[in-house]
Amino acid sequence: MKFFHTADWHLGKLVQGVYMTEDQEYILEQFIEAVKAETPDAVIIAGDLYDRAVPPTEAVQLLNRVLEIIAIELNIPLLAIAGNHDSPSRLHFGREVMKQSGFHITGELSEPFQPVVLHDDAGEVHFHLVPYTDPSQVRLALEDETVKTHDDALRAITAKIEAVKDPNARHVFVGHAFLTSHGEEKENTSTSERQLSIGGADQASAGYLDGFDYVALGHLHQGHFVGRQTVQYSGSPLKYSLSEQTHKKGYLVVDIAADGTVEVEKRLLEPKHDMYAVEGYIADILEHEICEDYVFVKLLDETVVLSAMEKIRSVYPNAMHVEREFPTLSVTDSESTLKDRTKMSDFALFQSFYEEVRGSEATEATEQLFQDALQALNVKEGERK
Repeated sequence: MKFFHTADWHLGKLVQGVYMTEDQEYILEQFIEAVKAETPDAVIIAGDLYDRAVPPTEAVQLLNRVLEIIAIELNIPLLAIAGNHDSPSRLHFGREVMKQSGFHITGELSEPFQPVVLHDDAGEVHFHLVPYTDPSQVRLALEDETVKTHDDALRAITAKIEAVKDPNARHVFVGHAFLTSHGEEKENTSTSERQLSIGGADQASAGYLDGFDYVALGHLHQGHFVGRQTVQYSGSPLKYSLSEQTHKKGYLVVDIAADGTVEVEKRLLEPKHDMYAVEGYIADILEHEICEDYVFVKLLDETVVLSAMEKIRSVYPNAMHVEREFPTLSVTDSESTLKDRTKMSDFALFQSFYEEVRGSEATEATEQLFQDALQALNVKEGERK
């Protein structure tokens, strides 16, 4: 059986004040064309279909069109779960009706767990759809007072599934969580990933999923496997922050054989606008060819650049952010040194301050600018007196 594994669409995403809906539509058109060309036996969306609980109208319309094409027009089963950005109740609504059209979605955790059963020539493949659920909700749903953490929640859920699993079928777990090999703490793969826990551990152990032939995961935006090649994050189909600039975005094509062995292949998607950092002096950047990518610009100029964003956008019309880099100010002076500074001239004090902040001596041009500004200020002060 062959299926596509994708996740973290985040429809309706807003990045630096820019709605990404047009870019998301562009990338999903490619995904739809791939589905049409390869006609997989199923498509999995492992959570975070939307970026927030109440998405904008355009995002809802886009998702509706994509689901309609895949599930109804192409008649390909579509399996999805709610992620931590989604509204569980909104996605759970009407699921029994939508199931008749081949769209199987689980927004809320409920017991007993009933897998979605699909067939190929080799028999049944059971897809276990487990939406993101806070540990407190898992504790209530399973009536298990031992569930305190995300690790506890995954342990309890998988134990319930294992107790009723059909040993003659192949099994795929679809989840939205932060898994590490043994539940150890690690950093998120992107700054656009919302923390699953405040003040506690987000991570859960991938070891609880050893009994599944394939694990289709969502939440972390960088595609990678955890522990073994069959425990996979597909990653998001688009870059949603500068921290993702080196990520290779796409989806996974998964082929599960009759004996449960799995082959996984990464397919890349081409964005309408790439996202990355640009660093340099304003004069050099203005010589670049016009480019419509989403860029975050770091200026190296020591002097102030007036109307910096306006100038940058003459070359990069979709520039998202511009900043100047300053070395960190280090306060290491002794008390005697601080007292000595009270005896320094304004110009000497400026030179000392500049060297401490910038890590180098001021150029003659910079010193002259300060001298001119200081002289103008002294003239004004004199006029007031």
